[in-house]
Amino acid sequence: MDREGLKGVYPSLGRTRSIRDIQDRIADLARTKRPGEWIVTMPIGDPPFYFNVPDILAEKRWPTREDLDIVSPDNPVYIRPIWGFWRHSLPLVSCANTRALELAGITRDTVSPVPEINIQKAANGDPTGVIIENSMQPTAELIWFRKATGFSRADRARTLPDAARAYHAFGTTSIFEEHGVANELLRAYKDSYRDGALTMRASLAFSPNWRAVGNAPLAPFIEAWAGWLGEPGPGDDWLKLTGLYVNTAHTRADDLRAGTTSDTGWAGFNYDTGMPRERLKELLLHCAENDIRAITNAAVTPGVIDLFDEVDRIIPLKGRRWVVGHISTLSPHDIEKLARMELAVTTHTNSFIYKKGHLLKRQLPPEKHREITPMRDLLDAGVKVGLATDNVPVSMFWPIWQVVARTSAANEPVAPEQAISREEALRCATESCAYLTFDEHKKGSLTPGKLADLAVLSADPLKASGDDLRDIHALMTMVGGRIMYEDNEHTGRETPV
Repeated sequence: MDREGLKGVYPSLGRTRSIRDIQDRIADLARTKRPGEWIVTMPIGDPPFYFNVPDILAEKRWPTREDLDIVSPDNPVYIRPIWGFWRHSLPLVSCANTRALELAGITRDTVSPVPEINIQKAANGDPTGVIIENSMQPTAELIWFRKATGFSRADRARTLPDAARAYHAFGTTSIFEEHGVANELLRAYKDSYRDGALTMRASLAFSPNWRAVGNAPLAPFIEAWAGWLGEPGPGDDWLKLTGLYVNTAHTRADDLRAGTTSDTGWAGFNYDTGMPRERLKELLLHCAENDIRAITNAAVTPGVIDLFDEVDRIIPLKGRRWVVGHISTLSPHDIEKLARMELAVTTHTNSFIYKKGHLLKRQLPPEKHREITPMRDLLDAGVKVGLATDNVPVSMFWPIWQVVARTSAANEPVAPEQAISREEALRCATESCAYLTFDEHKKGSLTPGKLADLAVLSADPLKASGDDLRDIHALMTMVGGRIMYEDNEHTGRETPV
């Protein structure tokens, strides 16, 4: 959720359709800066997805350092790349002018530290100012431009209420950050909570920094230093910690991100969370022994269901509500294991149905198409499935629409036999999400005795026609009996502070 507020820390380029548009915007920003001050902007393209760049520009190319030098010769300029998961397609591209390249130490002799980064060079060997990354998480800005692009503790705390308001505008009253949060983001939540500015109920999984742990034996470390994460987790109905984020994926780029700076950038979670499979299995067993639930991302932890199954054969996982997040494809055998272990599941339909569903169909044989985000099969097996936005876009009505309509951005059907009803989709977005955080007895339905968290919507999601379902927004959102958001255009009143 915090990422939505952070988008306002650095100025937007606006709706640009040519390099001249970009130059005009940079020139406007340069007029507000003293010579030598950095100009750092948000990416080129239209949020939230930033599709079709640079093809949306008249020149069909990225701006070079010379293009940026024309309007800002005395200020270093850096146009950030997208956070890759906004679009879910590569590459990520950033652009810098000559002054920015000089301050970053990037010359014709600079060699990329990882193959995923390409410092584009002109015919004469000089850098063009265009940096291309084939990785979903930006690395170049953390290596070379970290001082100019970081987010301070004050930035994170100040913008967290803005992020919450963006989600309240679509009726969201609680969030679950299953990727895990690093200490810098946890501090921001605590700052907001302490100051009475936290309007969103937040359940956060903890993101570990295994680099700091080194080769410490896991058993005493988990018992002595991580036991506080045991369920029920610390916190209250407004802010609590629940579970430890785990994964196996680990790359040289992860090492660079983790070792270059303590600032996690857009992520908000630690980059050094990956473990070799056998060490992760050992960790999971110690977590189970200490009642710490494990939360993982299936997209970056191949074979995680089988790994959880190995743990379950030693220490039963039923009732622990361990989470397999961001599911993409699941076989019938996978679903049987999920149900048997009573694992909870979260989706990423914004990616695996809408943005990439038609691409997954081409990668899989026809008989396996029904395994793409198999909502019907999961619910029929009794698996608890929570829908998720992953911040792209922020509205939960997009995932609700996606599991009902099963249509990709290319307007292709994606395993339509796995569609579920609107009523089921709404339950997955409410009651099942409350189950993820052990809160089904407090929230997730309009029931006497539960918390007064509710929204008045712009349309009835059971009746809205076709694509109108995804366009539903809130006219009013209440959390804990307090109105946290009102659509002033419809209510004629200002939202209470």
